[in-house]
Formats: sequence, structure tokens, C-alpha cells
Amino acid sequence: MSPQRRTALVSVLAALVLVAIKLGTGLATDSLGLLSEAVHSGTDLVAALLTFFALGVAGRPADRSHPYGHGKAEHLAALAEAAILVGASLLVAYSAVSRLVGASTVEVDPAWYAFAAIGVVLVIDVSRAWVSLTASRRYDSPALQANALHFAADFAGSLAVLSGLALAAVGYPDADSVAALFVAVLVLAGAGRLIARNVDVLMDRAPREAEEAARAAVAGLDPPVELRRLRVREAAGRHFADVVIGVSPGAAVGQGHAAANAVEEALSRALARSDVVVHVEPNEEHAALRERALAAALGVPGVREVHNVSVVTAAGRNHVSLHLKLPGELPLEEAHAVANEVERAIAAALPDVEGVQTHLEPLAEAGRRGETPPAATVSADAAVIARIVEEVTGSPPRALRFLETPEGRVTFLTLAVDPRATLAHAHARAAAVEERIRRERPDVAEVIVHTEP
Repeated sequence: MSPQRRTALVSVLAALVLVAIKLGTGLATDSLGLLSEAVHSGTDLVAALLTFFALGVAGRPADRSHPYGHGKAEHLAALAEAAILVGASLLVAYSAVSRLVGASTVEVDPAWYAFAAIGVVLVIDVSRAWVSLTASRRYDSPALQANALHFAADFAGSLAVLSGLALAAVGYPDADSVAALFVAVLVLAGAGRLIARNVDVLMDRAPREAEEAARAAVAGLDPPVELRRLRVREAAGRHFADVVIGVSPGAAVGQGHAAANAVEEALSRALARSDVVVHVEPNEEHAALRERALAAALGVPGVREVHNVSVVTAAGRNHVSLHLKLPGELPLEEAHAVANEVERAIAAALPDVEGVQTHLEPLAEAGRRGETPPAATVSADAAVIARIVEEVTGSPPRALRFLETPEGRVTFLTLAVDPRATLAHAHARAAAVEERIRRERPDVAEVIVHTEP
């Protein structure tokens, strides 16, 4: 049995003892105050039983039908307890008012044993309220917290009943009914607070303090992340947070994962017993800035290629970096002038950008162009390739030509394929022809096969 359920079981036993003491003494003395307290303790007995069984349900681990666990069972039990308290307090209030207006002529007998019983009750109330309050703080249990509240209300009610009996003993019999009415109002106020708090939880109302703590935790991250959405709810002292953050569209998967981990750790520190889910989305604002920066850079004369355009936001300002590719033979002074022109063009197109950083790279040298070899030097290859094509496809090649490149001879081959054939069939024929050519003519550097209907 869990410590929470043991605490609830102690409350059940204490409620049983209190009901017996208050009910027996109240019937013997005709004290409405004691009878009202007996009813109050009876509701506490029912509430303690509900708490005991609810904690058993709430302690079950999450399963397929309840992926968030069973924590809300405690709040359902607290609502049921509050409803019972409201009904009992209304009944007591009705009885007290009936005596005060003379509709009932029952006289109170403030015997000595009534005072002794109340003394015992006060000791029990203090003990069980302290035990439940300590356990509720230790385990962050709303059901145990509700028990502690009711036991504290019992203590206050018992003090009122003691005062009413003392006044009745010195000649003020209506004081007992006034004490009973006070107990009823006290119970109603406590039940109202209990209902409001647990309805908020069951309706998934965002806990304000928890949400503020979560936002502050995310805002304090370094490097900063863009918080797009935050939803927090609470059940059985546990917080569940759904978070959406924005990262740069150019960020690697690892960077997005690292940002999500940072958010999860920050919220876990800010919210006790939290369950955090973080979703990462690309920053659309950054994407738009990247496209505009790319267009501005490509519009500068002399720029051949732009890549690795990235936008970084720091202290509310945007910074753009990009790589420029220029002809390798261009003098550095001219290349630097082109880079400056690119930076000015981006700054003019994007006035909300704080700075632009360019990185210069030379364009790769173009490879030597291939030359068509003399027919006599490729006749042997042409004959072999024609034979392979006929064996595989049943018809000669539609086109065949060769190029001599520094890397070796390149073969360009066009095959005729049945128009009704599927793309997969055409690809398989081309792959078979290519494999046969490479196997029989290993001196061919590259084979490029094109299929046509």
C-alpha cells in the first residue's frame, strides 16, 4: 500500500471514531451543534473512503486507454466529497434555523461528558489535519489536501460547538443552534473553494503560476528559442506541457533536437513532476528573409552562385550570412567589391537586417569538353554494343555515339522500348544493357542509357 493510501486509511479510522463520539453525545444531550458535527464527520468518513479508493485508482500507471495516467480520479473524488458536504451543511443549516425561529422546541442538555467528548474530538481533529496536510505537501496530492482542509474545518466547527455548549450551560440555549449554523456556513465555504479548484483542473484550465513559470524558463534559455505556443494543464499535482518552438529552416536535425531538449529540461526544472512534449517547426519569418536575401544577392552583377544563406536573430535583430561563388581568376580586390555590393543590396532590400556577412569562394574550374573520336577507333565498341542491345531488347539501338574525355570513353545509347511497357520494365532493360556493356567492354569509362517508346 502506498504512503498516500495509508494516510487516507488513517483518516477513515479517525472519521469513524469521531462520528461515534459526536453522534452518541449529540443524541444524549440533544445538542444540534454536536449532531451537525456528527453529520459533518459522517461526510468526512464518506470523503475519506472516496479518497482512499481514488488514490488507489490514481496510483495506477498510464495505459493504452489512459495515456496521461489516472491522476484525475483524485479530483473526481474531491468533487464528490464537496457535493456531500454541501448537502449535509444545508440540512444542518435548516435544522438550526428551525430551532432559532421556534419551529422546534428541543432543549439542549450541556452535560459534563459533552465537554469531555468535544475535548477528545479537538485532539483528534488537530492530529488528523496535521497528518493529512503534511502528506499532501510531501506527495502533492489534491485529495489529501482536501482532507486536511475538511479536518481543519472540523476543528473550527468543534470550537464553535464547544462555545455554544458553554453558553447554553450558562443560560443561552440558542447558542447551540448558532454554533450549528456557523458550522454549516463554514462547511459551505470550504466546499465552494474545493469545487472551484477541482473543476478548474477537470476542465483543463491553465494554472496561471505554472504557465508563468514555464514561459520564464523558456525565455531564459541561451541560445534563445522562439516560443510559438505553450499549453499547460495539471492533474494530481503533475503538470503536462505541450510546447511548439520555431527554429531556423536551415538548422540541422541535431540543432532542432538540441533546442527541444533544452526546452524540456528547462520546464522540468521549473515545474515539478512535469511531462513535457516539444514540437519543432521551421521559422517562416526566417525563410522569407532568406529568399529575399538570396534574390538581392543574385541581382548583383558578377555573382555566379549563392548558397548557405542563413538568418540568425539576436537581441531582436536579424543577421544574414551567405557564401558567394565568383570566378577563381578574379582579382581579390574586385571580388571584395562585388561582396560589398551584395551586402549593400541585401541591406537595402531588408531594412530590418542588422548586418550582412559574406564568404567568398572560387567557382570550380569547368572540365575539359569531350571530343568525338574517329569512327575507326570505336568500330569494335559499336559492334559489341549493337550485339548486346539486340540480344537484350530484340532490336538494334536507336542511337549510339561516343565521346572521348580526360576520364575515358563515354557511351551515349538510346534504346527503343514498347510504348505499352511500364517505366519499371524500361528501367530494367536499360540496367541489363548497361551491365552487359560494362562487363564486356571494361575500357568504357561511362555508359549513359536513354529509353524511348
